[in-house]
Amino acid sequence: MNRVARQRRFLVIYPEQNSFINPQRCWHWYDHRSGGARREAIAISAAIEHVCASEPVDRGRIAVAGLSAGASMAALLVMIDPRRYRALIMHSGLNPLAANSVASALRVMRGRGVDDAPAAHDVELPPLLIMHGDEDRTVDPANSAAMARWWSQSTGAMPVAPRRMQRGTRYATTITEFRTKAQVVATLREVHGLGHAWSGGARGHAFSDPMGPDASRLIWRFAAKQFAGGP
Repeated sequence: MNRVARQRRFLVIYPEQNSFINPQRCWHWYDHRSGGARREAIAISAAIEHVCASEPVDRGRIAVAGLSAGASMAALLVMIDPRRYRALIMHSGLNPLAANSVASALRVMRGRGVDDAPAAHDVELPPLLIMHGDEDRTVDPANSAAMARWWSQSTGAMPVAPRRMQRGTRYATTITEFRTKAQVVATLREVHGLGHAWSGGARGHAFSDPMGPDASRLIWRFAAKQFAGGP
C-alpha cells in the first residue's frame, strides 16, 4: 500500500490495536454491550482527524479499508459517521452489527447468523467494495455476501449477473455488483483459491498471498473513482 501511495500521492494511516487490550491485536468490532467497539472506532476516528489537521488532506476524499477484524472496524467507522467517508473497502470481514459478544462473533465467523444484523434505515451509505477468498477458513465467505446484501437493502439495489475475471496466473475472481438505476452501491469480489489473507500481498508475510489479485491497487482504484465523483 505504501508503494501505491507513493505512486498515486495519497496518505495512509495504519491504526494498530494494543496487544495489552487484545493479544492478537484484533479490534473489538463486536463489543457493543460494553461500548468497547464504539470507543475503539472513536479512537481511530480521532487519529484520522489528527492527520487531517496536521497534513494537507482533502477532507472530502477519505476512504477507509481493513482486513478481517480491521474490515469490520472499518465498516463500523462508516456506520457511525457515514458522511465523513467516500468509500468503504472490506477484505475478508464481517458485518459489525451481526454480533455483540465473543461467542456470537465466533458463530458469525463460522458462517452462522450472518444475516441477523438489524437493518439500516434512513442512512445514506458510501459505496462499498468487498473482497473475500472462497478458501477462507477463518471468516466464512458467507459473511461478505451477507454484507453486500445488507449494505444494499436501504437503497433497494439488486445484484446483477456475476462475471468472472482472471489476469495472468493470479487467482480468478467472480465479481457481483449490486445496482440501483443510478449507481453501483456494493461490489463483491470473490477470489477463488484465496484463504484468510491479503490478496496480492507481499510474499513471505503472514496473512498475505501474492497469487491473489492486487488488493492494494484495487482499493486505490475504487476509492479514486468515488473521489472523482464528488466536489
